[in-house]
Amino acid sequence: MSDTSIVNLVQGTLWTFMMLVSPILGVSILVGLIISILQATTSIQEQTLTFVPKMIAMLTVIYFLASWMLNYISGFTVRLFSILPTIAR
Repeated sequence: MSDTSIVNLVQGTLWTFMMLVSPILGVSILVGLIISILQATTSIQEQTLTFVPKMIAMLTVIYFLASWMLNYISGFTVRLFSILPTIAR
């Protein structure tokens, strides 16, 4: 197993992780920013006001993107298992 194959494997793993997490994280940041702006303008400092909408938004994104996420991680797993014999040498 060469250094370049290890680097490529780690790079592919990190890229897959970022592709799967970025939609959820982006929606969470966007909803949190909107709620924080609304809280600052109305002077409401309730912690559950930010938590509940973010959870609902993240679960909605997961619900709508679950099939894409499953296909993406399945494709990565198939590629990983296909190169596994060359890595094991």
